[in-house]
Amino acid sequence: MAFWLFKTEPDVFSIDDLCKFGKADWEGVRNYQARNFLRDQVAINDQVFIYHSSCKIPAIAGIATVIKDAHPDPTQFDHSSPYFDAKASQTDPRWYQVSVKFDQKFIKPITLSQLKSDSNLDDFQLTKKGSRLSIIPLDEGHWNYIIDTYLIKF
Repeated sequence: MAFWLFKTEPDVFSIDDLCKFGKADWEGVRNYQARNFLRDQVAINDQVFIYHSSCKIPAIAGIATVIKDAHPDPTQFDHSSPYFDAKASQTDPRWYQVSVKFDQKFIKPITLSQLKSDSNLDDFQLTKKGSRLSIIPLDEGHWNYIIDTYLIKF
C-alpha cells in the first residue's frame, strides 16, 4: 500500500461531492508527471489525502481509498469536455484516471498554513516552494505523522 495526496478544486469537485457519490473516477489530470504516477504507481487500496487547492483556505479535507487501477480517462475523447485532447486516441490514450471511494471527511481540515508551520514537515512535498503537482506521492512517515498529529481522536 502506498500513500498519496490528490489535489482538487472544491468548487469543481470537493470531499463533500465524493462523500455524496461514495466513489468517483479521478478524471481530468493533465500533467505528464501526475499522469505517470496515476498510470504506473497508484494501486488498489492505496490511501489518499483529498486536498482542496485554489480556494480561500487550502487544506487536506479528508481521506479516500483507491478502488480501481489506472484506466484511460474518457474525458480526453469527449469533444464537449474541457479535458478533451485531440491528440489522444482510443488505441493510444494519453491520459489516465483511477477510481477512489470516500473514507472520511475531516471535522477540521488540516490547512496548508498548519502544515507549512510544522517543522516536522519541512521536507513534505506539498509545502515545498513550487510544488504544483496535482498527484503527490507521500511517504508513510508523513502520512502517519499527519494523521497522528492533526486528526481529532474520539
